[in-house]
Amino acid sequence: MTHTVISSATKEVVIGFDRPFVMIGERINPTGRKLLAEEMKNGDFSRVEADALAQVAAGAHMLDVNAGIPLADEPALLARAIQLVQSITDVPLSIDSSIVEALEAGLSVYQGKPLVNSVTGEDEQMERVLPLVAKYGAAVVAISNDETGISEDPDVRFEVARKIVNRASDYGIPASDIVVDPLVMPIGAMGTAGQQVFKLLRRLVSELKVNTTCGASNVSFGLPNRNAITGTFLTMAIANGMSSAIMNPMHPEVKQAIMAADVLAGNDKDCMAWIRDNRDPNAAGGAREGRAGGGRRRRAE
Repeated sequence: MTHTVISSATKEVVIGFDRPFVMIGERINPTGRKLLAEEMKNGDFSRVEADALAQVAAGAHMLDVNAGIPLADEPALLARAIQLVQSITDVPLSIDSSIVEALEAGLSVYQGKPLVNSVTGEDEQMERVLPLVAKYGAAVVAISNDETGISEDPDVRFEVARKIVNRASDYGIPASDIVVDPLVMPIGAMGTAGQQVFKLLRRLVSELKVNTTCGASNVSFGLPNRNAITGTFLTMAIANGMSSAIMNPMHPEVKQAIMAADVLAGNDKDCMAWIRDNRDPNAAGGAREGRAGGGRRRRAE
């Protein structure tokens, strides 16, 4: 089995086909969040801190940290955000930026082995990002598009993923440190989006033997009752081999769908995580009282 090991200074997370699904919290991202963007730009990171703690409390195994704000000093903001988050929680991080200088700034202050998010199959970007990944001994998200854009053909996306894996090996980066993003499109706009991803996942697992991730909320964009769509998509993706996702762990129905999929896939040993998360705190006492009460009734009879 392929295991991708990500770590903070004190904690290790393993992404793998035979491991519980890894939930990567998505909320530390100013894209589409005007208030967070304005606060970060002005040096106020209180919401970043609150979002980090809330996601970990909700069950996130890792956190994605993004500081992409137009006209802001993204390298400085990303480095500061990473240092802050690492000072208040021990979960490993995904360093998220499309700006190579920001990625390097984040990597330079990170404690542990991070996940770099991301590299595409464009030659120029691979030549800039992959040496950085190798230099810092990180793992990297490989997004399955290149200069031609995002293909609707999952076999074309597979070849882009293979290209990235092969190019990474030229820099000494093993396939176990490549986490492929098959690119999840909105199902409301592209009715075959789910089928495309499931087919691609099966090939990525069986042929490239790489771990996978995605931006899970993309699939339900524009639809009502989004969490039901996202949760169901993730259970089906897990059945087809997906091993992690960047998502919002604070949506209980999505988190429960993932945990149930782990149970049914055999990746939650003895159902212990499910039991811990769903046990009625009064169940044990109630059962004992019920048995005792039943005994008294029988004696009375």
